[in-house]
Amino acid sequence: MFKEKLYNKSLGITLKTYILTLSVFSFFRIILFSVEHNKLENGTLNEIFQAFIMGVRFDTVITGYIFILPYLILTILSYFQIQSKVPVKIIFYFSFTLFSAAFLVCAADIPYFSQFFARFSISAFEWMDNPVFVFKMIAEEPKYWLYLIPFLGILYLFHKFYKKFIFRNFDQKNRGNLMLNITLNILMLGFMFIGIRGRVEKKSPIRIGTAYFCNNAFLNQLGLNPNFTLLRSYIDSKKEENQEIKLMDDQQALANMQQFLNIQKIDPNFPIARNYSFDSVTNNKPNIIFIIMESMSAAKMKRHGNTQKLTPFLDSLSKSSIYFENTYTAGIHTFNGIFSTLFSYPALFRKHPLKDLSMTKYHGIATTLKAHQYSTTYFTTHDAQFDNVEGFLKNNDFETIISKKDYPADKVKTTLGVPDDYMFEFAITKLNKLAKQKSPFFTTFMTSSDHGPYYIPPYFKPKTKDIKTQIVEYADFALNKFIQLAKKQTWFKNTVFVFIADHGAPLRNSYEIPLDYVHSPLIFYAPYLLKSPITHSKIASQIDVFPSILGLLNLKFTNNTLGINLFSENRPYAIINGDDKVGIIDNEWLLIINQDKRIGLYHHKNNDPKNYAAVKPELVGKMKKYGESNLQCYQYLLKNKKV
Repeated sequence: MFKEKLYNKSLGITLKTYILTLSVFSFFRIILFSVEHNKLENGTLNEIFQAFIMGVRFDTVITGYIFILPYLILTILSYFQIQSKVPVKIIFYFSFTLFSAAFLVCAADIPYFSQFFARFSISAFEWMDNPVFVFKMIAEEPKYWLYLIPFLGILYLFHKFYKKFIFRNFDQKNRGNLMLNITLNILMLGFMFIGIRGRVEKKSPIRIGTAYFCNNAFLNQLGLNPNFTLLRSYIDSKKEENQEIKLMDDQQALANMQQFLNIQKIDPNFPIARNYSFDSVTNNKPNIIFIIMESMSAAKMKRHGNTQKLTPFLDSLSKSSIYFENTYTAGIHTFNGIFSTLFSYPALFRKHPLKDLSMTKYHGIATTLKAHQYSTTYFTTHDAQFDNVEGFLKNNDFETIISKKDYPADKVKTTLGVPDDYMFEFAITKLNKLAKQKSPFFTTFMTSSDHGPYYIPPYFKPKTKDIKTQIVEYADFALNKFIQLAKKQTWFKNTVFVFIADHGAPLRNSYEIPLDYVHSPLIFYAPYLLKSPITHSKIASQIDVFPSILGLLNLKFTNNTLGINLFSENRPYAIINGDDKVGIIDNEWLLIINQDKRIGLYHHKNNDPKNYAAVKPELVGKMKKYGESNLQCYQYLLKNKKV
């Protein structure tokens, strides 16, 4: 079968292997498409084509992972002219076995997708505690056997082609130019590494969310390779941050939250759902714009004690709006801010909700507003694949995502994409088009300038000398520019603007969770729609933004979140997350609970560093019960798909 002479055949073998395996993966994707095309709904031919192209990208990742080691070994064998048949046979059977396993996953994925409308993952193995029952169930279902036939047929043909046309005739009498061959091998290795990474963008490799390129749920998943989703789910399941919390009994947590939220009529299927209806109904539905401000701690504002005059616009705006001065973010990461603002659930320690493998469908603000005929758009300055934002939001009813790929290339200045003010300037045209439609629009902006690498456009002249304060000045300038541009548009008078930070910045570090890191402005601005400016001192949380804006505008909805309507309800505490610790805070006290069970109670109103936990056990118990009930309740809802 194998000839003796080996020299640089690794290039030809590798290229042929890629062509063959990508063809097989595509064949399984065609089968899946044929079987499930009824789920296509309104997909266009162009979108179908894009889904298959996306599939090639994910298939290339899997092919690269399987064959990169064989390629390296074959290359070494060729340069050292090792003539033994044994290592080549080992490489053949090694790669054939792995590719066979990958094809088996593709075959199993077809009925799995049909059952769960999700690509194959580690969840498929949750039946291992009762395998006999499951195997019998599979054996007794004839349609499952149908997918074994193409698998066996493909496996036979693959073995035949792989052995006969790829791993054969290794003699190469014309050895060619040594430097040319080295160069080609290096290029091939680079190609394989790029293929494995899946993307050339610096910020993020290929992710499950990368496949979510349109608003068609079936086509978004069609491009995925089930081996990718399986391996990704296994890796994520082993991460410490993705383990389930055990703070209290689930039912006790639900009962506690029903009491805290004053739920009178309990829906057994959705135990924290509350229906909101209003005496007066909004007929002329206003547009809604959320601006999530990168790192905009309240401590950067003059009204909160900053003396450097960094945010003159934001300070002025807060005095002419409805302002909640004691608002806290759910966590210390941007993904926490995006998730909790738009979906109204707290952060679970290190868990990354946007990278949830199952791409959970939440009843968030976009879904709710779509039911009220709103269009839904999200703007970011940079690569929308970072943190899996685009895929997650598209799966949760954000119809359009505007990101780095949509801006002119010459406007992209750093890894974080375009400057904030250009994003806002670019958005005006988009918003004008949305305003011409019959339906109102809901738009979210995620700024990024106040995050390294910092970039200040040459046309902006800051007053301070430190880049970290200059960038705050610029961020404030960009916000002002947006509002000034918006004021010139016809839709401005019928629009409510909501400003909140994704998180703050650790400017002062009095406690394990720096309060400046989680203390955020919260501004509701609409000079033609809202009543006289007012400042609220009540405790508020980032998770309250969604239900509060619906309540403020008298839009009927079902609140199935842990957030409240700040205009009609009060919360005793806000919950803040510091990765391995959680904070429960009111306007006077801060309780910090570490995952190693350490507890600290601090009188933050006086910036007192003393731990009062030992002398105030009742207060500790009360705050601890509230915080742990919220987190355990959220995990129960998430686990049982009641979000």
